[in-house]
Formats: sequence, C-alpha cells, structure tokens
Amino acid sequence: MSNFLKDFQSSVSKVVIGKEHVVELLLISLLSKGHVLLEDVPGTGKTKLAKTFATLINASFNRIQFTPDVLPSDVTGIQFFNPKDQEFSLRLGPVHTHILLADEINRATPRTQSSLLEAMEERQVTIDGQTYKLPEPYIVFATQNPSESHGTFPLPDAQLDRFLMVIPVGYPTFEQEKEMMDKYRGEDPLSEIKVLIDIEKIVGLQEQIKSVTISEDIETYMLAIVHATRQSELIETGVSPRGTLAFMRAIQAKAFLNERNYCIPEDVINLAPYLLSHRLVLSTEGMLKSTKSEIIKNIVKSIEVPVESGAALS
Repeated sequence: MSNFLKDFQSSVSKVVIGKEHVVELLLISLLSKGHVLLEDVPGTGKTKLAKTFATLINASFNRIQFTPDVLPSDVTGIQFFNPKDQEFSLRLGPVHTHILLADEINRATPRTQSSLLEAMEERQVTIDGQTYKLPEPYIVFATQNPSESHGTFPLPDAQLDRFLMVIPVGYPTFEQEKEMMDKYRGEDPLSEIKVLIDIEKIVGLQEQIKSVTISEDIETYMLAIVHATRQSELIETGVSPRGTLAFMRAIQAKAFLNERNYCIPEDVINLAPYLLSHRLVLSTEGMLKSTKSEIIKNIVKSIEVPVESGAALS
C-alpha cells in the first residue's frame, strides 16, 4: 500500500514527536493481529500514541487504569440483576472495543491480569458461561513502568507470551521536546487528527499480509534463531512455537509496510529483539551476564545471514 507507513508516521508525528520507529512497530503489530506492551516511565506519550492510532483508523477506544482493586468483571463485563425490570442484564466491560489501552497492567492482581488472556488470545470473553466475540480488529496496548516495582505484580511468562512485541518508548531528544512544546502551546493536536483509513480496510490489510512471500532461506534463518534460544546456556526457556508464528506474521507485515511482497533478512534482524526478548526465561548465569535483549542480539549475530532475500521468488 503505497506510502501508507509514511502517511501514518506523519499523522502521528502531529501529536507525538519523534516516534516514527515506534509507530512502524505498532503498525506491524496491528496488521499482524498482535498485542503490544509499551514499556517506559510515565509521561512518554504511550496513551497519546494509543488514542492517535484509534483516531487514525476510526476505531473504538477504551482505557482501563489498572490498580490492585480492579476485578476481572471490571474488565470483561458482568451479568447483574436489574430490580426495575426484574431480570438479569448484561453490562459489557471496556475490553469490548477495537483498541484497548491497559494502562499500568502490572498494577493489576494476577487474577485480573489473567482475565485478559482469553480476550487477547481468542478474541472473545466468557461472562457467566456465555461467549461474546470481540470486534475486529482487536488490539491491546498495555503499558508498564519497568523501573518501579512497589505495588506491582510482574506479568507471568504465559501472559508475556501473548504480546507480539514489547516496545520501549524512550524519551524525546532535546530538539524533539522543543518541537513538542511548540505544538502544545495552543489546542491539543489530537483534536485536529483526521481519519486516515477505515477500520474495514485495516481488516483487509490483515488478510493481505498473509500473501507476502517468505522464502525457504528466510524460514530456515528464523528457525535457526528460535532454536538457538532453546539451546543457549544463558536461557532456561527459549522461544515458544507461538513465538515462532508471531515472528513469521510480523516480518510479513514489515515487508508489506515497506512496499515489498517478499521478506528479507533485515526484516528478521530488525524485529527479533522486539519479538523474542520477552519470551525468554533466563538461567541464573544468563541473568548475571546479560539482558534478554542483548542475548537475542548476540544470537542473531551468531547465525549466518542468508544471501538470497527471496526477491527472486516474488
């Protein structure tokens, strides 16, 4: 889709400055039907990003501010007795939306965190034995502050594996922050953002990326990286098969956004740290020696890069 990525980045930059790379990763997640965990300290624009995305694709948007007293029913919904009508009524929770911002997800209790599992994986929720489908597309933008541990409940491995990517947002540069100050002197720029693409077209694009070619060389390259995570002495638990499939979908989406109908090694190299790092459980030796992201980068460097990009097959 010609210039779609640049148009999207340009529109987002009217609200959130200097996040072009993050925008690309979020678009890849959206087209891959994957969920995102945005990590960084408060005030770096995570909520603005989610709201801007929802506006640009004309999607419904809900936000949950997680605290320890938020219950699973506050997320999914509940059947309650209506004394006026003398019958039970359904109140759907905020999870019933196109884009859900799960703010500070690690402040929710494990029981409440797990209430998102069915929604994230199956795109449905069950309330009192009745199943309700969630709208398409459906994506969770969760946030957490990695530097604060007081009053938090770290996400378990099973929950982390449901996220396609973990993305650090980062601080703006001096120049970017100055530009931000200039933009926010008057009206909130978000109020001026217009719809860029209909949500029905997003669903169509999600189907189109499946036709992007992945050559046998690229598949072998990806699998070599995945299997290396299962053999490293620094890693106790490597990337799961779910992670492998997520890896495949994401590089197809990246190729598509870059106006290619085939994948190249750079797609794999660029996305691996965001897609694979959070799926690892490090051994004691690994925790002492390095970080998950660095371990993935070193594994990628250790695998021979295929010469054939797959372009010849397109």
